[in-house]
Amino acid sequence: MSLPIQTTQTAAGGVGDALASIPKIVSSTPARIAVTFAIGVLVMALLARTERIHAVEPERLPPTAWHVLVTIGTMIVAAVGGLVIVAVWGLSDELLGVFGSNYGPETIVRIGISALFLVGAYTMTGLIRQLVEEIAQTRSSLGEHEREIAFRVGQVSLYLLAFVIVLSLWRINVGGILVGAGFLGIVVGMAARQTLGALLAGFVLMFSRPFEIGDWIQVGDHEGIVTDITIVNTRIQTFDGEYVMIPNDVVSSESLVNRSRKGRLRIEVEVGIDYDADPERAAKVAQQAVSGLDDPMNVPTPQVVLKRLGDSAVVLGVRYWIDNPSARRKWRSQTAVIGAVKEALEEEGIKIPFPQRELTGREEAGGLVLAGEGAPAEESAAAEPPAADGGDPDSGDSGGDRSETDGTDGEAS
Repeated sequence: MSLPIQTTQTAAGGVGDALASIPKIVSSTPARIAVTFAIGVLVMALLARTERIHAVEPERLPPTAWHVLVTIGTMIVAAVGGLVIVAVWGLSDELLGVFGSNYGPETIVRIGISALFLVGAYTMTGLIRQLVEEIAQTRSSLGEHEREIAFRVGQVSLYLLAFVIVLSLWRINVGGILVGAGFLGIVVGMAARQTLGALLAGFVLMFSRPFEIGDWIQVGDHEGIVTDITIVNTRIQTFDGEYVMIPNDVVSSESLVNRSRKGRLRIEVEVGIDYDADPERAAKVAQQAVSGLDDPMNVPTPQVVLKRLGDSAVVLGVRYWIDNPSARRKWRSQTAVIGAVKEALEEEGIKIPFPQRELTGREEAGGLVLAGEGAPAEESAAAEPPAADGGDPDSGDSGGDRSETDGTDGEAS
């Protein structure tokens, strides 16, 4: 073991001498600033073109090997750029003192192995995506939603495995971290119940698969086309051009209507005919009018049924099917059907009546009597008995008053 350690120390010493000579070459502060800026620009330019370099994929190398080489090369260039910047400002001795003399060459080996595990985990995610895509191509039942969730689960599992291996490499007690993570998970679960509910509902939707991206669905009061499905939420675009994000727990708890699941949709248009018209003849005329249009399907054939007896008309239901349903096709076909049925009924002289009301009345004997009021004056007068002396019943004088007056007059005489 002494020979590898001495070799490592010699290599570290050579790197240290090279880094220590850089400040002598770039001694002035403006030059150091210029070199730092140039190195930063070069590294950022390289990182910005990483995706283009990945897309090259030479024929002599497998795609996975090429991605690994590009990733490792990018990390090496970035690390070398950082070391050069540190050396330009004369801080290489402090850096080597931390990772060299204090902890020994074993620390450098651990750092290298840890970096390899992390880089390997990052590179393996691309391999996982390719594997998921290959499996999805052989099985048509796996949609884009399932592929995305499978890739994310594999990616997270791979990162966790690499993280645990790195912690074990540095002799860190993983058991204590797991216990702390368990308590932290309980706290987070209590604080984010709704988010975790949406997360679990996302996995339920993955297995039940009630809809796919591009389907026309209605969830509660929201209706539109599914544009994206994640583990947490589902995004739809309404026919008003708005994007609505619905949590998956709401999607799983609300009533869900998938209008494009079977690739066809039945539409019904109601039309009323006059009561004097023959309903069978009117149904035949409407069916022939719909059969001559382009959007309605021939199989199943359009149908016209008698629905109900309305207040002003006999209501017919014109039913037809369209394939590859969408909101645009629905409204276009419905407009064409309404126009064709109206024109055909008018040509046959079948009337589509307006709403009608019939007003009737009757004569009330003795006038209108409201509840709680007395009888009219004429009835009261007819019901009152006549006075005994034949006097005016409306006068305030009575028979007794006249007798008293007569007695007074006798005394005066």
